[in-house]
Amino acid sequence: MSTELAVLGLGRLSYERALDLQRTLSQWRISGEVDRDMLLLVEHAPVITLGRGSRPENLPTRRDVLEARGIELFEIERGGDITFHGPGQLVGYPIFNLREHREDLHWFLRQLEQSLIRALEDFGIRAERRSDYTGVWTQGRKIASIGIHVKQWVTWHGFALNVTTDLSYFDYIVPCGIPDVVMTSIQHELRERTPRDVWGMALNSVVLGCSETFGMRPQAVELAEIRSEPQRQDHEPPA
Repeated sequence: MSTELAVLGLGRLSYERALDLQRTLSQWRISGEVDRDMLLLVEHAPVITLGRGSRPENLPTRRDVLEARGIELFEIERGGDITFHGPGQLVGYPIFNLREHREDLHWFLRQLEQSLIRALEDFGIRAERRSDYTGVWTQGRKIASIGIHVKQWVTWHGFALNVTTDLSYFDYIVPCGIPDVVMTSIQHELRERTPRDVWGMALNSVVLGCSETFGMRPQAVELAEIRSEPQRQDHEPPA
């Protein structure tokens, strides 16, 4: 078992590209071509994703309205209902082999929640989990959403932490299928106390929160360094 967590800071990335990359890297983790857990950290252009538990009534906005606002729409394999990703939101995709931790999805979800609760402590934001919903909350407002998929005990998809997110985008959906939920962000909670480099601070805090919670040592890596064997031209990550 590797105790190193490979952290890939990928910057702004299209949702489609990130999804293809997750699927490739998870297959490499399953096959053993990657011998360590990975955490992909990205920011997306506006996109709404529909998980396996999505219900039609939780997307009350017509698709032409979404298109006019520049919002893409994807139906995906993760658990959970509907959510939004967009600028100012830190999205983390942990690709973990749970056989090297604990073969327990509920445990993994609670660990992700704890990672974000730990990260938010750095901002002086007191966050908590709720027994009836997955995700992270502060004073009754939801600040982070979580939804995963697992195959042969390897995970992908993950969490979305609102940092400086334009919260009006959530008005187009019923976030996570929870009626009357109030979404919030680090910036909204701190207001005038928001640090100048809130994004950089959030990146660092999330990496530390994940590594401490899972008992791993974070190591920043480039995508080309990930595989355990020389890359072949016909098996590159999707471009």
